[in-house]
Amino acid sequence: MSYFAGKRVMVFGGSRGIGAAIVAAFGQAGAKVVFTYSGSKEAALSLASKTGTTAVHADAADRSAAVAAVRSAGTMDIFVYNAGVIVSGDPLTIDADEVDRLIDINVRSPYHTAVEAVRSMPDGGRVLFIGSIHGDCMPFEGITAYGLSKSALQSMARGFARDFGHREITVNVVQPGPTDTDMNPASGPLAEKMHAQMAIKKHGTSEDVAQLTLYLAGPYASGITGAMHTIDGGFGA
Repeated sequence: MSYFAGKRVMVFGGSRGIGAAIVAAFGQAGAKVVFTYSGSKEAALSLASKTGTTAVHADAADRSAAVAAVRSAGTMDIFVYNAGVIVSGDPLTIDADEVDRLIDINVRSPYHTAVEAVRSMPDGGRVLFIGSIHGDCMPFEGITAYGLSKSALQSMARGFARDFGHREITVNVVQPGPTDTDMNPASGPLAEKMHAQMAIKKHGTSEDVAQLTLYLAGPYASGITGAMHTIDGGFGA
């Protein structure tokens, strides 16, 4: 992993779960990592201390604040957008403001922050969105808004891949399925329902997702762009 020594990486949404695993993996590989957090200050500061990375506060729902955080981080070789929220429930009764906030964080923010990151990114850089298998499939009711936001990342990556291809900047989406985090624990109440849909009937790990992310950010993925990379134990097979 010496390729990442000295590489400048920003992980937008990196204090917990998959984001924290990505921060730790890049830090261990020698990269200079800046990551953002919103509501998990203690977790963010602890992670930064353990990994030798830098934590900065930014609200992904606030376009101006999110873009300012990316701009303040300076030139970066790799940009990873991991921030995201889920809103579930009956579309007829779900809080419309919560749906709008989901769209702000899951769709608008990755668009605007990625554009800002690429402004100063050197040729050959990497942009990665952490999406979800729900961009491809909708096996349960009540997650329409979440699914549409993850499908939006797919078209975003395809479009950016065309827009930035002349600079050899690759743009990809990593699509985890059920992954063991505090938001979706392997021992949680929905685990059995999820495992019933999977070929490998267990939750994945944040570390697995992080290593796939590092591969796509690395030297052997220079020809991979505008693509979706699913890591879901066969959930969507």
